[in-house]
Amino acid sequence: DCYIIVLFFFFCFNLRFSGFNDEWESYKLGDILTFYSTNSFSREKLNYKSGSVKNIHYGDIHTKYPTIVSLQDNSEVPFINDDVDLSKFKEDQYLCDGDLIIADASEDYNDIGKAIEVKDIGDEKVLAGLHTILARDEKNITVNGFKAELFSTNNLKTKIKIIANGISVLGISKNNLSKLEVKIPSKNEQNKIVNFIEVMDRKIVLLEKKHKSYQDFKKYLMQQIFTQKLRFNDNNNEPYENWEGLQLKDIISLQGGYAFKSELFKDEGVPIIRISNISPNNSVILDDLVYYDKLDNDSDFIIKKGELIIAMSGATTGKVGVYDLDQIAYINQRVGLFKQISNELYYPFLIQYTLSDTFKRELQKTLVAGAQPNISKKEIESFKINLPQYGEQKKIADLLFNIDLKINTVKNQSTEISQFKKGLLQQMFV
Repeated sequence: DCYIIVLFFFFCFNLRFSGFNDEWESYKLGDILTFYSTNSFSREKLNYKSGSVKNIHYGDIHTKYPTIVSLQDNSEVPFINDDVDLSKFKEDQYLCDGDLIIADASEDYNDIGKAIEVKDIGDEKVLAGLHTILARDEKNITVNGFKAELFSTNNLKTKIKIIANGISVLGISKNNLSKLEVKIPSKNEQNKIVNFIEVMDRKIVLLEKKHKSYQDFKKYLMQQIFTQKLRFNDNNNEPYENWEGLQLKDIISLQGGYAFKSELFKDEGVPIIRISNISPNNSVILDDLVYYDKLDNDSDFIIKKGELIIAMSGATTGKVGVYDLDQIAYINQRVGLFKQISNELYYPFLIQYTLSDTFKRELQKTLVAGAQPNISKKEIESFKINLPQYGEQKKIADLLFNIDLKINTVKNQSTEISQFKKGLLQQMFV
């Protein structure tokens, strides 16, 4: 957002806040942080319903928590089961405001050493859990909030990657971590940095909440629409006729892709859409494309902007996506292209249908649990669909696509601010 950029240039000069010119002081992490033992409780020892002590699990650091975690009424932090003996834990092992919890193990090289800082603990009793390191600044060198941002910088993350060891699972030790060198400004400058970053974090949180609200609203609407609890009237305010029960083969033909030879993939030419380009969140990934020379008689394998495809094998079997490049592309084998064969179909309605629970139920009836995921052209074309009249299809699809636009706009705003924050941190923490 523009106001964040204005704030940045107002407060900063050459990526330093005005009035601060002193060199940042060098420390080893062991000179700043005191490390405490943590527990090794597995997920089976935790629950989200009740308990007297909560627990920070390393898996949640990797997947769930933001950089700074408020523990006030936080339902995403689980309890330790009441039947677990906690008598061996000393008082100083329970978390305090400003404590840093570092994930000391990860299968992902980029996530090793990922850290969160906790705040708003109040009367809560919280322990750091399995595969974590608890670090506390007992010398009062840093202000609360600063350590989490320090551990988010590329500079320190790169140093942590260097000390990580392991094959399938990477790990770091307190001893090696304590030897890493960092630079720390005065506490007054730290406060300026933390307060400024909080402005962006609050904006990001608000946008994420807004994004989820739009998603929940669309999900509710789709449930109402595809169960026909919510209906639309025509332009004369008269109700449309009842939906017609059909099979997909009555309105579309599923075109399979071409068996391209991977050894002939190129760095330029006509893009190839493979099953790996269809992501788990029902979209087409366009930043990992391969290319091919133009085929003779290629019309059956061409996909154009706005057309719908489905993965017919692999981990994303049944996932759909809309191709969104102006340039034509080819579809690879095991990718199915929905080609319209009926004038009774409004194609954007078909796209929304494939995102509905109705389509997902048809899919689950076909896929065999435990088997290698795959689905055939014949099976997909046999899926049942209740089809409204063309005018009602258009009103439904247009409504849902307008909500999609809002969802994507909010998501892009959040991503832009997050990227701005990331770039800012790399320039500030040198």
